[in-house]
Amino acid sequence: MYKFASTVLHTIFQKFGKQIVAINKEKVPDEPYIVTCTHTGYVEVIMLALSLYPTEINYMAKKELFSKDWSDKFFHSLNAFPVDRENPGPSTLKIPVKLLKEGKSVGIFPSGHRAETGEAPLKRGAATIAVLSNKPIVPAAFEGPKQVKSIFGFRQKSFIKFGEPIDPKDLPSDLKKSEKIAKIMTLLEERTNTLQKEVTYIAHKSRQK
Repeated sequence: MYKFASTVLHTIFQKFGKQIVAINKEKVPDEPYIVTCTHTGYVEVIMLALSLYPTEINYMAKKELFSKDWSDKFFHSLNAFPVDRENPGPSTLKIPVKLLKEGKSVGIFPSGHRAETGEAPLKRGAATIAVLSNKPIVPAAFEGPKQVKSIFGFRQKSFIKFGEPIDPKDLPSDLKKSEKIAKIMTLLEERTNTLQKEVTYIAHKSRQK
């Protein structure tokens, strides 16, 4: 269903001139990757998927969304898989690592749903998945509409800026696994913060024109 839904939305956006400005998309590698993005609502999930179209992204989603049979089937059909955001244990990491090793890409919102401040366990989770799978993290930041209904109404552009990938293979080989995870977490935090400032500025300047 993911491919069908993303194709329909992509076609609608193209036909009606809805703009998603993907900045630095050329930085996204050809190999399977983990893409992380700032997150304050559901809009980012849709826009990130469309900005990376036709690549299919397998998203981590809070386990509460899978609590009923119909919702479990629905979200799985959209390439989502459940995670305990408050306590992501070892079993949680097996799914994304397996997907990456199968040649699929994974999307993670490390701050968690609607989280705006503080450390989130998934920041470590993203770094751990990168180290275990030996695949790069592509940090991204979003600026645009805050509500899903807004993306189909007003002509407000959505901006997503991708940063330089963080590749575990580029780290010194003598580092311990825990040291690699800590290093990637630091880089992810730094690059994400910088990207958010940059994309917010770009969006602000665009609206002034």
